[in-house]
Amino acid sequence: MLSESDKKILRILQQEGRITNHELAARCGMSPSACLERLRRLRERGYILGYAALLNPEKLGQPLLIFIEVTLDRTTGDVFREFAEAVRGRPEIVECHMVAGGFDYLLKLRMPDMTSYRTFLTHLAEMPGVRETRSYPVIEEVKSGVALPL
Repeated sequence: MLSESDKKILRILQQEGRITNHELAARCGMSPSACLERLRRLRERGYILGYAALLNPEKLGQPLLIFIEVTLDRTTGDVFREFAEAVRGRPEIVECHMVAGGFDYLLKLRMPDMTSYRTFLTHLAEMPGVRETRSYPVIEEVKSGVALPL
């Protein structure tokens, strides 16, 4: 179980991943060595998976965000595995989630434009087991983030 101090460390790191240990310790009201030890334990126990930079998709030529529902023709282990393998080979698919409900997978894509998206749809239709797709291009990102509520 996480202590309040651990949660505070995690909250700060989610917002400021490049903060120095000295500054983090000061903001958490602990010594730098105690803070460093808590960080080590949080990493070892799997609470911290890694660190990454948040990139601006528009500046990198990928302003179009699209969500796609995918329904497979069969829901068997081999079809799930083949579809997942095909998805892992497509860099424009930034997230893929198997879901419960009226379809099997929810994909999140980043694309340069609608022309690129149209080309991608051809490849998606050829992926193993794909029976049907529904696309939802995003008009406005109202809230987007990676921080977990603690």
